Amino acid sequence: MLLQLKDIVKKYKMGDNLLLAVNHVSLEIEAGEFVAIMGPSGSGKSTLMNMIGCLDRPDQGVYFLENKNVNGFSNRQLASLRNKTIGFVFQTFNLLPRQSALENVELPMFYTNITARDRKARAVEVLEMVGLGDRLAHKPNELSGGQRQRVAIARALVNDPAIIMADEPTGNLDTKSGNEIMKEIIKLNERGKTIIMVTHEPDIAAYARRIIHLRDGIIEKDEINTDTKMTLEVGVGQ
Repeated sequence: MLLQLKDIVKKYKMGDNLLLAVNHVSLEIEAGEFVAIMGPSGSGKSTLMNMIGCLDRPDQGVYFLENKNVNGFSNRQLASLRNKTIGFVFQTFNLLPRQSALENVELPMFYTNITARDRKARAVEVLEMVGLGDRLAHKPNELSGGQRQRVAIARALVNDPAIIMADEPTGNLDTKSGNEIMKEIIKLNERGKTIIMVTHEPDIAAYARRIIHLRDGIIEKDEINTDTKMTLEVGVGQ
């Protein structure tokens, strides 16, 4: 079992009201799964993802990641765990605008003991893996939306994490670019990466092998997707 959440609760105070953004959620995800977390706006899916990704802490419940109870981790320990174990891909790319694609991808390695030479070699390697070997020196404003998201994927991969967390990874892309990004994510899953993806789009969730439906902070349905679009994509895994 890669991760396990037991009776997780996250509360927010909204004026005089208390909002249960995540309401007593229990969840297990095994290594190598491709899971989509779906739900309308306000369903709690992003809050849940932030806790799975150790970006936020639950108010109640226990979270085990790689058999470690992370509830008692310090902020520094959580940051180290994130850097080694989890790669993040965001809807808004979150690239540094004045840095090249290569420099953006190198960034997570500055918090490791990797030498400058090895950092550059590793960044080149993952950028080539996502088809951007000829765009190393380009800044984000010199790249298309799809290319920027590929840089973000390369950055997420650079420390070889066990988990890739994708928050609406196609949300700012046109349909063609979105489908290309999903093919890249499928390839990562086929290489053994665990994918946890938040989306409100059924067409994007259809790529996953398992779909978790959230509503009002509660898991409404947790189902295996027997008709995954992964099997319909030509050239996947090549």
